[in-house]
Amino acid sequence: MRYIISGAAGFIGSHLCDRLIEAGHEVVALDNLITGHRENIAHLEHRRGFTFRVQDVSEPFQVEGQVDRVMHLASLASPVDYLAHPIETLESGSTATRRMLEIARQHDANFLLTSTSECYGDPLEHPQAETYWGNVNPVGLRSCYDESKRYAEALTMAYHRTFGVRTNIARIFNTYGPRMALNDGRVVPAFIDQALRGQSLTVFGDGSQTRSFCYVSDLVEGLLRLSESEERYPVNLGNPAEITIREFADKIRERFDNSVGIDYKPLPADDPKLRRPDIGKAKRLLGWEPKVPLAEGLTLTIEYFRKKARQESGEPLDVTVP
Repeated sequence: MRYIISGAAGFIGSHLCDRLIEAGHEVVALDNLITGHRENIAHLEHRRGFTFRVQDVSEPFQVEGQVDRVMHLASLASPVDYLAHPIETLESGSTATRRMLEIARQHDANFLLTSTSECYGDPLEHPQAETYWGNVNPVGLRSCYDESKRYAEALTMAYHRTFGVRTNIARIFNTYGPRMALNDGRVVPAFIDQALRGQSLTVFGDGSQTRSFCYVSDLVEGLLRLSESEERYPVNLGNPAEITIREFADKIRERFDNSVGIDYKPLPADDPKLRRPDIGKAKRLLGWEPKVPLAEGLTLTIEYFRKKARQESGEPLDVTVP
């Protein structure tokens, strides 16, 4: 099949492209490179069936030829990025989503939206099921991201109901793995970056807030299964294995012989206190659940960042990662 993927040079998008090309599909990869990196897809650019276009999908564009599936992953998903680019973040959920939906409508193609657990805000229901409507501050600092995704979901459902577009919506929970940006502000790369530099790990609040970390290969499998399903309403994709940020910091410290400390700072405004997906729907409809344990995923991720840090510094690091 022929896939059109926005945000293809990003963290999750590039792994999705890998999987599709290995399966023999054709991929037209779109990215404006505002947060994506061409190096994430450089290994694919000479592969048969892969085409890359520098394209801001909030701007008008066309795709010629057959299109079977459209996947809209373009988004500024990290706090560092969406706080620096709030207007572009809102555009990715609004104008860009509509342009991708129009491509799907014009070509009678399936459409998949990657939404987020941030639609639940700072939740009053735990764990979070798709039936929970959320607790989001619509005018807070994080609202540019939260509300862009909530609007994108509404727009996707409107296209399904109005035009009959075959749509899917994935609500993605914390995902980690190689190709994340070290400086993107999310806790996994932030802790690893600080540990590699021998700095104390920054924990906001008292560290009792929880997250649930899903390795990227598991998420990609979930996205592909969802894209093949008939489910039109949102489906949670994430790992229900919940861990506090303090416990996670200790796991990172163990990888570095506990040689780094912890630096506590005030909790940012609207930061969710609890985050754990109810994946009963994904299990039932898609036969999907995460397979990669946190210990294994962390080993792969730390090794990736360790090699990247060495390349950028030009010198070997003193830290040995088990």
